[in-house]
Amino acid sequence: MDLIHRIGIDLQAKMSLENAVDWAVANGISYIDAELDITPNNLDRFDQSTCDTIRARCAENGIHLGLHTLSSVNTAEISPFVANAVDDYLRAYADLAVRLGAEWTVIHAGFHFGDRERRMQASLERLQRVVEYAEAVGAKFLLENLNREPDLAEVHYLAHSLEECRFYFDAIDSPNLGWSFTVNHATLEPEGIDGFLDALPLERCGEVRLADNHGEFELHMFPGEGIIDFGKLFARIEGAGYKNHYMCNFGSADEMLRGRALMAELAQT
Repeated sequence: MDLIHRIGIDLQAKMSLENAVDWAVANGISYIDAELDITPNNLDRFDQSTCDTIRARCAENGIHLGLHTLSSVNTAEISPFVANAVDDYLRAYADLAVRLGAEWTVIHAGFHFGDRERRMQASLERLQRVVEYAEAVGAKFLLENLNREPDLAEVHYLAHSLEECRFYFDAIDSPNLGWSFTVNHATLEPEGIDGFLDALPLERCGEVRLADNHGEFELHMFPGEGIIDFGKLFARIEGAGYKNHYMCNFGSADEMLRGRALMAELAQT
């Protein structure tokens, strides 16, 4: 498969999932991500009939579907009642992925408020539980490296640094937990993109998420507007034998279409 056909579009909740699949077919897109939390894609509207229809439409047209949970749902939650609800939320995504035939679901390690160690342990235990559940039902989770927040920020995402990513991946050695590598987030770390690729096993990477950034704080910029050398990026990743998909995550659907074509050209230079 040519590289451009492996570059997908993250449509989030920009349109209903049914319309997202039709949009992908009309635009020659083979991979899409979708968020199924809020209208028009709230989780509880996907009954079996709806799932069967979407699954068949994807299969008929060669669409590879992935799901993407909300990073605002705190996987590191420790409060009574709410903590149990987060487990239920992640299991619901696993169940829905199976019913839809979604091949992956991107998840996150949560966030803390200065109580980092306690939150990391809570999120690790939660991820261990839900990965065991994914193994049982046949779902695949991809843990995303999130972005570093400024030091003075009250809230900090977990699994933004190499140290934190290793904490989770070393503890959970399962074929049902892979890595979703967000390259613009890596520009905010001292190791940069190359440092992440040097330190984390690419064979666990199921998705590379694409956007540009200026390296100062978290943004999802159009390719070429920031500091990322996409020609070098593709050469490094493809040269290491990566065979899975990429996912655009910036701007509107039409902007991602344009950026996708541009990055495919840069990969040939």
